[in-house]
Amino acid sequence: MIQRFIELGEGYSDLYELLELGRASKDRVRFLLSLKCEKKGKKATSLAIVMNAAAEGNFQPIYICREGLPDPVETPNKRYQLFEQLAADLNKEIITLDVKPSTLFAEKELYFQYLIGILRMNRYLPPLS
Repeated sequence: MIQRFIELGEGYSDLYELLELGRASKDRVRFLLSLKCEKKGKKATSLAIVMNAAAEGNFQPIYICREGLPDPVETPNKRYQLFEQLAADLNKEIITLDVKPSTLFAEKELYFQYLIGILRMNRYLPPLS
């Protein structure tokens, strides 16, 4: 199975696209993720939706808005509340993980491979087949 991150942006207006993807494909939503990190001395959050693989093609997308939201515990914000509302509407819990920031990686693809490894290790994604 091919698992790939698809970055929509950093969580500003593109967050609304992430929410719409979740609503439009609610039968395919597997997990909702909140990935927390410390970036340049500030706590940041990435929001992501892990989808179930398509019926054909053996491809599992993970849509992400990367590190654009402040930590909702320290700075409550409307964008995170909208993500919580999506979770309630889909009857899903938001899985929160602490991760390294993307700035520690030379390339974005290396960062996404790191995240895939964490998700596989925690059994949120199936192993390579």
